[in-house]
Amino acid sequence: MKDYARVAEQLTKWLANEVKNAGASGLVVGLSGGIDSALVGALAKKTFPDNCLGVLMPCQSNPADLDDARLVAEHLQLPYFLVDLTGPYAQLVQQLTQSLGKAPEGLAVSNIKPRLRMITLYSIAATHNYLVAGTGNRSEAYVGYFTKYGDGGTDLWPIVGLVKSQVRELASFLGVPEKIVHREPSAGLWPGQTDEKEMGLTYEELDRYLLTGEGPVEVIAKIELLHKKSVHKRALPPSPEIKWS
Repeated sequence: MKDYARVAEQLTKWLANEVKNAGASGLVVGLSGGIDSALVGALAKKTFPDNCLGVLMPCQSNPADLDDARLVAEHLQLPYFLVDLTGPYAQLVQQLTQSLGKAPEGLAVSNIKPRLRMITLYSIAATHNYLVAGTGNRSEAYVGYFTKYGDGGTDLWPIVGLVKSQVRELASFLGVPEKIVHREPSAGLWPGQTDEKEMGLTYEELDRYLLTGEGPVEVIAKIELLHKKSVHKRALPPSPEIKWS
């Protein structure tokens, strides 16, 4: 039998210790309406009942995402801010289009959204002397399925040791609404976007490989290729060694 209570206690103790060592007072987490941010929100509330905040940041988003994010915050009794980034996003894209002479496309424009959210979270965190709790899990971190300096720009990654299936299990144990637990994972970068479609992998395949090292040869090859290509996302920027003499 899995000891969810023990894992939750380990994570809350770790969060409390990290915040204390940083001289901070609490945690802020961006709530997307998805399972990962819901779990981090639950852990933040459990660790700092009176010193944690959720931030809802719609940005040309599906209205259902905002509804689910609000559901999570209210269910967890997590105080939250609503910061609508639709206007700033549209203005920035317009300015880039004018400067570039053409509209940015693909990830060049989609990744603006998570990077605006990162700016927002750090502004709120600095105002309250809080740390930004990231929402990346082990499955996504391994293949680099996050935006560099976007949702990858955080102070802490509390659930990066958990694969997606473990995230669902722990979230369910901590009382996250079942609607959120079973929601189809999506970063919400564009209409109809889902994590599994974009990665070209299912979480079941990815989790199985990370937990057991097993899987079809072609799946393992794809996972390792994605891991190799995304090394730069998990490391500090490279810097040269300078010799003066």
